[in-house]
Amino acid sequence: MMNKITHFLSMLGPGLLWAGAAVGVSHLVQSTQAGARFGFSMLLVVILANLLKYPFFEFGPRFAAATGHTLMTGYRKLGHWAFYLYLALTLLTMFIIQGVVTIVTAGLVIYLFDLQSLSAQMVSLLILLFGMIILLLGRYSALDRVIKYMIILLAFATLAAVIIAFENVYDTARFAVIESTFNPRSLFENELAILFLIPLMGWMPSAIDVSVWSSIWTTEKHKENPDATSLKNALLDFNIGYVGTAVLALGFLAMGALMMYNTGVDFSAMSAGKFAATVIGMYTDSIGAWSKYLVGFAALATMASTTITCLDAYGRVCAKSLSLIRYDHDDDERSYPFWVIFTIAGAMALLYAGQYLSLSSLVAFATTMSFLTAPILAYLNMRVVNSAMVPLEARPGKKMMALSWVGLLFLSGFSAIYLLQLVLR
Repeated sequence: MMNKITHFLSMLGPGLLWAGAAVGVSHLVQSTQAGARFGFSMLLVVILANLLKYPFFEFGPRFAAATGHTLMTGYRKLGHWAFYLYLALTLLTMFIIQGVVTIVTAGLVIYLFDLQSLSAQMVSLLILLFGMIILLLGRYSALDRVIKYMIILLAFATLAAVIIAFENVYDTARFAVIESTFNPRSLFENELAILFLIPLMGWMPSAIDVSVWSSIWTTEKHKENPDATSLKNALLDFNIGYVGTAVLALGFLAMGALMMYNTGVDFSAMSAGKFAATVIGMYTDSIGAWSKYLVGFAALATMASTTITCLDAYGRVCAKSLSLIRYDHDDDERSYPFWVIFTIAGAMALLYAGQYLSLSSLVAFATTMSFLTAPILAYLNMRVVNSAMVPLEARPGKKMMALSWVGLLFLSGFSAIYLLQLVLR
Protein backbone atom coordinates (compact mmCIF):
# COMPACT_ATOMS: atom_id res chain seq x y z
CA MET A 1 0.00 0.00 0.00
CA MET A 2 2.74 2.45 1.00
CA ASN A 3 4.65 1.58 -2.18
CA LYS A 4 1.60 2.48 -4.27
CA ILE A 5 1.18 5.80 -2.46
CA THR A 6 4.89 6.59 -2.87
CA HIS A 7 4.75 5.71 -6.57
CA PHE A 8 1.61 7.83 -7.05
CA LEU A 9 3.22 10.82 -5.34
CA SER A 10 6.35 10.41 -7.47
CA MET A 11 4.19 10.78 -10.58
CA LEU A 12 2.86 14.12 -9.35
CA GLY A 13 4.79 17.35 -9.64
CA PRO A 14 4.02 20.09 -12.19
CA GLY A 15 0.34 20.23 -11.21
CA LEU A 16 1.18 20.71 -7.54
CA LEU A 17 3.84 23.27 -8.44
CA TRP A 18 1.18 25.13 -10.41
CA ALA A 19 -1.04 24.96 -7.32
CA GLY A 20 1.84 26.27 -5.21
CA ALA A 21 2.19 29.26 -7.52
CA ALA A 22 -1.55 29.89 -7.76
CA VAL A 23 -2.44 29.59 -4.07
CA GLY A 24 -0.99 32.87 -2.86
CA VAL A 25 -2.25 36.44 -2.61
CA SER A 26 -5.31 35.48 -4.68
CA HIS A 27 -6.35 32.97 -2.00
CA LEU A 28 -4.98 34.14 1.34
CA VAL A 29 -5.75 37.83 0.80
CA GLN A 30 -8.26 38.24 -2.02
CA SER A 31 -10.47 35.18 -1.40
CA THR A 32 -10.51 35.80 2.35
CA GLN A 33 -11.20 39.49 1.81
CA ALA A 34 -14.02 38.62 -0.61
CA GLY A 35 -15.72 36.63 2.14
CA ALA A 36 -14.96 39.27 4.77
CA ARG A 37 -16.41 42.15 2.76
CA PHE A 38 -19.23 40.49 0.81
CA GLY A 39 -20.03 37.32 2.74
CA PHE A 40 -20.93 34.36 0.53
CA SER A 41 -22.09 36.54 -2.37
CA MET A 42 -18.71 36.03 -4.07
CA LEU A 43 -19.06 32.24 -3.95
CA LEU A 44 -20.41 31.82 -7.49
CA VAL A 45 -17.87 34.33 -8.83
CA VAL A 46 -14.98 32.24 -7.47
CA ILE A 47 -16.51 29.03 -8.82
CA LEU A 48 -17.10 30.58 -12.26
CA ALA A 49 -13.57 31.98 -12.43
CA ASN A 50 -12.09 28.55 -11.68
CA LEU A 51 -14.38 26.77 -14.13
CA LEU A 52 -14.14 29.16 -17.08
CA LYS A 53 -10.38 29.67 -16.80
CA TYR A 54 -9.71 25.94 -16.53
CA PRO A 55 -9.16 25.15 -20.25
CA PHE A 56 -6.50 27.84 -20.69
CA PHE A 57 -4.45 26.48 -17.79
CA GLU A 58 -5.00 22.85 -18.84
CA PHE A 59 -3.59 23.65 -22.30
CA GLY A 60 -0.16 24.27 -20.72
CA PRO A 61 0.58 20.70 -19.56
CA ARG A 62 -1.38 19.29 -22.51
CA PHE A 63 0.84 21.09 -25.01
CA ALA A 64 4.05 20.21 -23.14
CA ALA A 65 3.13 16.52 -22.76
CA ALA A 66 2.12 16.24 -26.41
CA THR A 67 5.08 18.10 -27.94
CA GLY A 68 7.91 18.12 -25.37
CA HIS A 69 8.05 21.92 -25.64
CA THR A 70 6.86 24.83 -23.53
CA LEU A 71 4.03 27.18 -24.50
CA MET A 72 6.65 29.85 -25.18
CA THR A 73 7.88 27.75 -28.09
CA GLY A 74 4.27 27.52 -29.27
CA TYR A 75 3.91 31.31 -29.06
CA ARG A 76 7.13 31.72 -31.02
CA LYS A 77 5.80 29.44 -33.76
CA LEU A 78 2.57 31.46 -33.96
CA GLY A 79 4.54 34.63 -34.49
CA HIS A 80 7.21 36.71 -32.81
CA TRP A 81 4.58 39.20 -31.66
CA ALA A 82 2.88 36.52 -29.50
CA PHE A 83 6.16 35.51 -27.87
CA TYR A 84 7.26 39.09 -27.22
CA LEU A 85 3.83 40.02 -25.85
CA TYR A 86 4.14 37.30 -23.22
CA LEU A 87 7.75 38.26 -22.47
CA ALA A 88 6.82 41.94 -22.09
CA LEU A 89 4.01 41.08 -19.67
CA THR A 90 6.43 38.97 -17.63
CA LEU A 91 9.08 41.69 -17.46
CA LEU A 92 6.50 44.35 -16.56
CA THR A 93 5.09 42.42 -13.61
CA MET A 94 7.75 39.97 -12.36
CA PHE A 95 9.41 42.26 -9.79
CA ILE A 96 6.05 43.49 -8.50
CA ILE A 97 4.59 40.00 -8.07
CA GLN A 98 7.79 38.50 -6.62
CA GLY A 99 8.18 41.43 -4.24
CA VAL A 100 4.58 41.34 -3.04
CA VAL A 101 4.37 37.58 -2.41
CA THR A 102 7.73 37.70 -0.62
CA ILE A 103 6.89 40.58 1.70
CA VAL A 104 3.55 38.97 2.61
CA THR A 105 5.51 35.82 3.49
CA ALA A 106 7.94 37.93 5.51
CA GLY A 107 5.06 39.55 7.39
CA LEU A 108 3.76 36.12 8.37
CA VAL A 109 7.21 34.94 9.49
CA ILE A 110 7.65 38.07 11.65
CA TYR A 111 4.20 37.65 13.19
CA LEU A 112 4.37 33.89 13.84
CA PHE A 113 7.95 33.81 15.16
CA ASP A 114 7.85 37.16 16.97
CA LEU A 115 10.69 38.75 14.96
CA GLN A 116 9.62 42.38 15.32
CA SER A 117 13.24 43.43 15.72
CA LEU A 118 13.84 42.62 12.04
CA SER A 119 12.52 44.69 9.16
CA ALA A 120 10.16 43.14 6.62
CA GLN A 121 12.74 43.87 3.91
CA MET A 122 15.49 42.00 5.77
CA VAL A 123 13.26 38.97 6.36
CA SER A 124 12.20 39.11 2.69
CA LEU A 125 15.85 39.00 1.62
CA LEU A 126 16.52 36.01 3.88
CA ILE A 127 13.49 34.18 2.48
CA LEU A 128 14.60 34.83 -1.12
CA LEU A 129 18.17 33.74 -0.38
CA PHE A 130 16.84 30.54 1.21
CA GLY A 131 14.72 29.93 -1.89
CA MET A 132 17.70 30.62 -4.15
CA ILE A 133 19.82 28.03 -2.32
CA ILE A 134 17.09 25.38 -2.77
CA LEU A 135 16.71 26.19 -6.46
CA LEU A 136 20.37 26.52 -7.43
CA LEU A 137 21.57 23.46 -5.49
CA GLY A 138 18.60 21.15 -6.01
CA ARG A 139 17.11 22.57 -9.21
CA TYR A 140 13.79 21.09 -10.32
CA SER A 141 13.96 17.88 -8.25
CA ALA A 142 14.36 19.82 -4.98
CA LEU A 143 11.54 22.20 -5.91
CA ASP A 144 9.33 19.23 -6.78
CA ARG A 145 9.91 17.55 -3.41
CA VAL A 146 9.62 20.67 -1.24
CA ILE A 147 6.46 22.10 -2.80
CA LYS A 148 4.72 18.75 -3.22
CA TYR A 149 4.59 18.02 0.49
CA MET A 150 4.05 21.66 1.41
CA ILE A 151 0.89 21.79 -0.73
CA ILE A 152 -0.44 18.51 0.73
CA LEU A 153 0.06 19.78 4.29
CA LEU A 154 -1.42 23.15 3.33
CA ALA A 155 -4.58 21.47 2.03
CA PHE A 156 -5.11 19.52 5.27
CA ALA A 157 -4.40 22.55 7.47
CA THR A 158 -6.76 24.82 5.51
CA LEU A 159 -9.60 22.31 5.42
CA ALA A 160 -9.21 21.68 9.15
CA ALA A 161 -9.39 25.43 9.82
CA VAL A 162 -12.55 25.78 7.69
CA ILE A 163 -14.26 22.87 9.45
CA ILE A 164 -13.45 24.41 12.84
CA ALA A 165 -14.83 27.78 11.64
CA PHE A 166 -18.10 26.17 10.54
CA GLU A 167 -18.46 24.31 13.82
CA ASN A 168 -17.78 27.52 15.72
CA VAL A 169 -20.62 29.49 14.12
CA TYR A 170 -23.06 26.77 13.13
CA ASP A 171 -26.66 27.16 14.37
CA THR A 172 -26.08 30.64 15.72
CA ALA A 173 -27.75 33.92 14.79
CA ARG A 174 -24.42 35.06 13.36
CA PHE A 175 -24.46 32.14 10.91
CA ALA A 176 -27.96 33.10 9.80
CA VAL A 177 -26.78 36.64 9.06
CA ILE A 178 -23.86 35.33 7.02
CA GLU A 179 -26.13 32.92 5.16
CA SER A 180 -28.36 35.81 4.18
CA THR A 181 -25.42 37.49 2.40
CA PHE A 182 -25.62 34.98 -0.45
CA ASN A 183 -26.95 37.40 -3.04
CA PRO A 184 -24.69 37.40 -6.13
CA ARG A 185 -27.00 39.78 -8.02
CA SER A 186 -26.31 42.53 -5.48
CA LEU A 187 -22.63 42.55 -6.49
CA PHE A 188 -23.44 44.10 -9.85
CA GLU A 189 -25.40 46.88 -8.16
CA ASN A 190 -22.42 47.80 -5.98
CA GLU A 191 -19.62 49.81 -7.63
CA LEU A 192 -17.13 48.83 -4.91
CA ALA A 193 -17.93 45.16 -5.47
CA ILE A 194 -17.39 45.50 -9.23
CA LEU A 195 -14.03 47.19 -8.66
CA PHE A 196 -13.09 44.41 -6.24
CA LEU A 197 -13.99 41.82 -8.88
CA ILE A 198 -11.21 43.00 -11.22
CA PRO A 199 -8.19 41.97 -9.12
CA LEU A 200 -10.10 38.93 -7.82
CA MET A 201 -10.86 37.70 -11.34
CA GLY A 202 -7.41 38.69 -12.57
CA TRP A 203 -5.68 36.34 -10.15
CA MET A 204 -8.35 33.71 -9.47
CA PRO A 205 -7.13 31.02 -9.44
CA SER A 206 -4.14 32.71 -11.05
CA ALA A 207 -3.15 34.88 -14.00
CA ILE A 208 -3.46 33.16 -17.40
CA ASP A 209 0.24 33.73 -18.08
CA VAL A 210 1.01 31.19 -15.32
CA SER A 211 -0.14 28.50 -17.79
CA VAL A 212 3.31 28.86 -19.34
CA TRP A 213 4.90 27.94 -16.01
CA SER A 214 3.12 24.58 -15.83
CA SER A 215 4.26 23.79 -19.37
CA ILE A 216 7.84 24.53 -18.28
CA TRP A 217 7.58 22.34 -15.18
CA THR A 218 6.08 19.52 -17.27
CA THR A 219 9.11 19.55 -19.57
CA GLU A 220 11.41 19.58 -16.51
CA LYS A 221 9.53 16.64 -14.97
CA HIS A 222 9.96 14.74 -18.23
CA LYS A 223 13.75 14.91 -17.87
CA GLU A 224 13.67 13.01 -14.55
CA ASN A 225 10.58 10.80 -15.07
CA PRO A 226 9.30 10.48 -18.66
CA ASP A 227 6.45 8.15 -17.63
CA ALA A 228 4.99 10.88 -15.40
CA THR A 229 4.54 13.18 -18.37
CA SER A 230 2.52 11.01 -20.69
CA LEU A 231 -0.56 12.98 -21.73
CA LYS A 232 -2.82 10.96 -19.41
CA ASN A 233 -0.54 11.33 -16.37
CA ALA A 234 0.26 14.99 -17.02
CA LEU A 235 -3.44 15.89 -17.17
CA LEU A 236 -4.24 13.83 -14.06
CA ASP A 237 -1.45 15.61 -12.18
CA PHE A 238 -2.71 19.00 -13.33
CA ASN A 239 -6.34 18.23 -12.50
CA ILE A 240 -5.43 17.20 -8.95
CA GLY A 241 -3.58 20.48 -8.47
CA TYR A 242 -6.33 22.54 -10.11
CA VAL A 243 -9.25 21.04 -8.20
CA GLY A 244 -7.28 21.35 -4.97
CA THR A 245 -6.61 25.01 -5.74
CA ALA A 246 -10.32 25.68 -6.36
CA VAL A 247 -11.29 23.96 -3.10
CA LEU A 248 -8.73 26.01 -1.18
CA ALA A 249 -10.08 29.23 -2.74
CA LEU A 250 -13.55 28.36 -1.49
CA GLY A 251 -12.05 27.46 1.89
CA PHE A 252 -10.36 30.84 2.32
CA LEU A 253 -13.53 32.62 1.17
CA ALA A 254 -15.53 30.67 3.76
CA MET A 255 -13.03 31.57 6.49
CA GLY A 256 -13.40 35.24 5.61
CA ALA A 257 -17.20 35.06 5.60
CA LEU A 258 -17.50 33.00 8.76
CA MET A 259 -14.92 34.74 10.92
CA MET A 260 -14.59 38.28 9.56
CA TYR A 261 -17.87 39.40 7.98
CA ASN A 262 -19.53 42.35 9.74
CA THR A 263 -16.73 42.68 12.29
CA GLY A 264 -16.31 46.40 11.61
CA VAL A 265 -12.65 46.11 10.61
CA ASP A 266 -11.56 48.08 7.52
CA PHE A 267 -9.76 45.36 5.59
CA SER A 268 -9.40 47.41 2.42
CA ALA A 269 -7.00 49.82 4.15
CA MET A 270 -4.63 47.05 5.31
CA SER A 271 -1.43 45.89 3.72
CA ALA A 272 -1.44 42.26 2.63
CA GLY A 273 0.87 41.23 5.49
CA LYS A 274 -1.24 42.99 8.13
CA PHE A 275 -4.38 41.49 6.62
CA ALA A 276 -2.94 37.98 6.98
CA ALA A 277 -1.97 38.69 10.60
CA THR A 278 -5.52 39.96 11.21
CA VAL A 279 -6.98 36.71 9.83
CA ILE A 280 -4.84 34.70 12.25
CA GLY A 281 -5.62 37.05 15.13
CA MET A 282 -9.37 36.71 14.62
CA TYR A 283 -9.07 32.94 14.72
CA THR A 284 -7.21 33.04 18.01
CA ASP A 285 -9.86 35.40 19.43
CA SER A 286 -12.81 33.29 18.26
CA ILE A 287 -11.54 29.72 18.58
CA GLY A 288 -8.59 29.85 20.95
CA ALA A 289 -4.89 30.68 21.10
CA TRP A 290 -3.96 27.19 19.90
CA SER A 291 -5.49 27.91 16.47
CA LYS A 292 -2.82 30.55 15.80
CA TYR A 293 -0.43 27.83 14.68
CA LEU A 294 -2.96 25.87 12.62
CA VAL A 295 -4.16 28.90 10.65
CA GLY A 296 -0.69 30.45 10.75
CA PHE A 297 0.85 27.35 9.22
CA ALA A 298 -1.79 27.27 6.46
CA ALA A 299 -1.12 30.94 5.68
CA LEU A 300 2.67 30.60 5.80
CA ALA A 301 2.68 27.43 3.67
CA THR A 302 0.45 29.24 1.17
CA MET A 303 2.80 32.18 0.76
CA ALA A 304 6.11 30.30 1.09
CA SER A 305 5.14 27.90 -1.71
CA THR A 306 4.11 30.83 -3.90
CA THR A 307 7.35 32.72 -3.22
CA ILE A 308 9.60 29.78 -4.16
CA THR A 309 7.62 28.67 -7.21
CA CYS A 310 7.46 32.24 -8.55
CA LEU A 311 11.22 32.61 -8.12
CA ASP A 312 11.85 29.40 -10.03
CA ALA A 313 9.31 30.23 -12.74
CA TYR A 314 10.69 33.71 -13.46
CA GLY A 315 14.20 32.30 -13.64
CA ARG A 316 13.14 29.61 -16.11
CA VAL A 317 10.93 31.90 -18.21
CA CYS A 318 13.76 34.40 -18.68
CA ALA A 319 16.36 31.69 -19.35
CA LYS A 320 14.17 29.94 -21.91
CA SER A 321 13.21 33.24 -23.51
CA LEU A 322 16.87 34.07 -24.01
CA SER A 323 17.43 30.61 -25.46
CA LEU A 324 14.55 31.09 -27.91
CA ILE A 325 15.83 34.50 -28.97
CA ARG A 326 19.44 33.34 -29.44
CA TYR A 327 19.04 29.74 -30.68
CA ASP A 328 15.34 29.42 -31.64
CA HIS A 329 14.82 26.64 -29.08
CA ASP A 330 14.16 26.64 -25.33
CA ASP A 331 16.63 23.96 -24.19
CA ASP A 332 19.49 26.21 -23.03
CA GLU A 333 19.08 27.02 -19.33
CA ARG A 334 22.67 27.95 -18.51
CA SER A 335 21.55 31.49 -17.68
CA TYR A 336 19.00 30.25 -15.10
CA PRO A 337 21.14 31.10 -12.01
CA PHE A 338 21.67 34.64 -13.31
CA TRP A 339 17.94 35.19 -13.81
CA VAL A 340 17.09 33.88 -10.33
CA ILE A 341 19.56 36.38 -8.84
CA PHE A 342 18.26 39.09 -11.17
CA THR A 343 14.68 38.44 -9.98
CA ILE A 344 15.77 38.67 -6.34
CA ALA A 345 17.66 41.91 -6.97
CA GLY A 346 14.68 43.50 -8.75
CA ALA A 347 12.18 42.41 -6.12
CA MET A 348 14.36 43.66 -3.26
CA ALA A 349 14.98 47.00 -5.00
CA LEU A 350 11.22 47.42 -5.27
CA LEU A 351 10.66 46.52 -1.62
CA TYR A 352 13.34 48.92 -0.36
CA ALA A 353 11.81 51.63 -2.55
CA GLY A 354 8.44 50.84 -1.02
CA GLN A 355 8.64 53.84 1.29
CA TYR A 356 8.57 56.05 -1.80
CA LEU A 357 6.22 53.89 -3.88
CA SER A 358 2.70 52.65 -3.22
CA LEU A 359 2.92 48.85 -3.22
CA SER A 360 -0.87 48.64 -3.32
CA SER A 361 -0.84 50.69 -6.53
CA LEU A 362 1.83 48.43 -8.01
CA VAL A 363 -0.21 45.35 -7.13
CA ALA A 364 -3.27 46.96 -8.72
CA PHE A 365 -1.18 47.59 -11.85
CA ALA A 366 0.03 43.98 -11.98
CA THR A 367 -3.42 42.48 -11.43
CA THR A 368 -5.00 44.83 -13.96
CA MET A 369 -2.35 43.94 -16.56
CA SER A 370 -3.00 40.24 -15.92
CA PHE A 371 -6.74 40.82 -16.20
CA LEU A 372 -6.65 42.85 -19.41
CA THR A 373 -4.19 40.55 -21.20
CA ALA A 374 -6.02 37.39 -20.08
CA PRO A 375 -8.31 37.21 -23.16
CA ILE A 376 -5.31 37.61 -25.49
CA LEU A 377 -3.22 34.93 -23.77
CA ALA A 378 -6.26 32.65 -23.50
CA TYR A 379 -6.81 32.95 -27.24
CA LEU A 380 -3.11 32.27 -27.90
CA ASN A 381 -3.29 29.10 -25.79
CA MET A 382 -6.32 27.98 -27.81
CA ARG A 383 -4.43 28.61 -31.05
CA VAL A 384 -1.27 26.86 -29.91
CA VAL A 385 -2.93 23.70 -28.56
CA ASN A 386 -4.83 23.28 -31.85
CA SER A 387 -1.82 24.01 -34.06
CA ALA A 388 0.06 21.55 -36.27
CA MET A 389 2.64 21.13 -33.48
CA VAL A 390 0.13 19.05 -31.49
CA PRO A 391 -0.91 15.59 -32.76
CA LEU A 392 -4.63 15.28 -33.52
CA GLU A 393 -5.19 12.70 -30.79
CA ALA A 394 -3.69 15.03 -28.16
CA ARG A 395 -5.77 18.09 -29.02
CA PRO A 396 -8.70 19.07 -26.76
CA GLY A 397 -12.13 17.63 -27.59
CA LYS A 398 -15.28 19.47 -28.65
CA LYS A 399 -16.58 19.90 -25.09
CA MET A 400 -13.29 21.40 -23.94
CA MET A 401 -13.19 23.77 -26.89
CA ALA A 402 -16.81 24.81 -26.25
CA LEU A 403 -15.89 25.61 -22.64
CA SER A 404 -12.86 27.52 -23.97
CA TRP A 405 -15.00 29.77 -26.13
CA VAL A 406 -17.38 30.44 -23.22
CA GLY A 407 -14.37 31.21 -21.03
CA LEU A 408 -12.93 33.55 -23.66
CA LEU A 409 -16.23 35.44 -23.88
CA PHE A 410 -16.33 35.61 -20.09
CA LEU A 411 -12.81 37.08 -19.84
CA SER A 412 -13.41 39.46 -22.75
CA GLY A 413 -16.72 40.64 -21.27
CA PHE A 414 -15.22 41.43 -17.89
CA SER A 415 -12.32 43.26 -19.52
CA ALA A 416 -14.78 45.33 -21.55
CA ILE A 417 -16.80 46.17 -18.41
CA TYR A 418 -13.64 47.28 -16.63
CA LEU A 419 -12.50 49.49 -19.52
CA LEU A 420 -15.99 50.97 -19.83
CA GLN A 421 -15.94 51.87 -16.16
CA LEU A 422 -12.59 53.61 -16.60
CA VAL A 423 -14.04 55.69 -19.44
CA LEU A 424 -17.20 56.62 -17.52
CA ARG A 425 -15.52 57.49 -14.21
